Amino acid sequence: MTDTGASPAPPDPGSLAARRLPFATPGGVSRTVNAAGAAPSVHNTQPWRFHRVDDATMELYADLDRLLAVTDPMGRGLGISCGAALFNLRLAVRMTGHDAQVTALPDPAARPDLLATVRATPGEPPDQDERLMYDMIPHRRTNRFPFDDRRLPKDVFVELVHAAHAEGATLVLVKGRTARRVLDMIGTADDTLAAEESYRAELATWTDPSRRLDGVPEHAFGPRPRDGRLPMRDFSLRGAARPSADFEADPQVAALFTRGDGPLDWLRAGQALQRVLLTATAHGVAASLFSQPLDLRPAQHHGEQAGPLGHVQMLARFGYGPPVPRVPRRSVFEVLDPVEVPGG
Repeated sequence: MTDTGASPAPPDPGSLAARRLPFATPGGVSRTVNAAGAAPSVHNTQPWRFHRVDDATMELYADLDRLLAVTDPMGRGLGISCGAALFNLRLAVRMTGHDAQVTALPDPAARPDLLATVRATPGEPPDQDERLMYDMIPHRRTNRFPFDDRRLPKDVFVELVHAAHAEGATLVLVKGRTARRVLDMIGTADDTLAAEESYRAELATWTDPSRRLDGVPEHAFGPRPRDGRLPMRDFSLRGAARPSADFEADPQVAALFTRGDGPLDWLRAGQALQRVLLTATAHGVAASLFSQPLDLRPAQHHGEQAGPLGHVQMLARFGYGPPVPRVPRRSVFEVLDPVEVPGG
């Protein structure tokens, strides 16, 4: 999963603009879609499209042309990415003083790419926590650089756990030998993927320097871990020259679980992940994500119960790292049907 772009400031919930339905004006549509499009996504593919139905209703679609056929053939990563965008869209609606009523997968048989319908209904003004999370949208980053050795305070991690729980997911800190085993598993999966020509070709597509609106630019790769103990995904495809650096000796790793493992669960995981990441950002906590072992999960394991907490949907590393620049974003008019912009 990758980086963020900017989102415009929300209207004052007491103002006339805030009392308007969120999709009633070009500015309202632009604000909400920009916020949604600032979500993290696998390889910064930004695999979403938006369709304005009316002044109160927006539809979120999966852009299946951006599915990673090698590493994400079932669309799990795409679903999580779109779930993160959905959470941002919900927050943007809340900033107008409306509630966001979400219908997930409203017509899976006829329109499997229609992931959610979001309808604005009368609501209370946003609370302080909602405002803070919304304000964090343009500041959240995927940070692949070394973190220092400071530990997250217990109360901060508890807030991250509560953030995941609020979206129907479970976040668990992985410690000690278990953490080392998880990191070794990630490293083994990364090596397996990197050995496949089809994976290298897919990764090259999304790291091509000519990409200006999406993909992972070189400045976001991060350095190679000098001792190789922290298995950061190598976007430079092993052979390319790249600086190395010392990473933290004891990474703080957490796993995000959902009870099930299907399209609804992936959307839920994405919303939970984004709530966790925005909460972390508000505390000055950086994060990077690992999905390599999940990329290799065989299709025949889909839907099986993985354990008492359900299914792992994402592995995350938290800590305190240097500031990192944003990565590119597609504009509103590239992700929204232009004929649906009111007044356009």
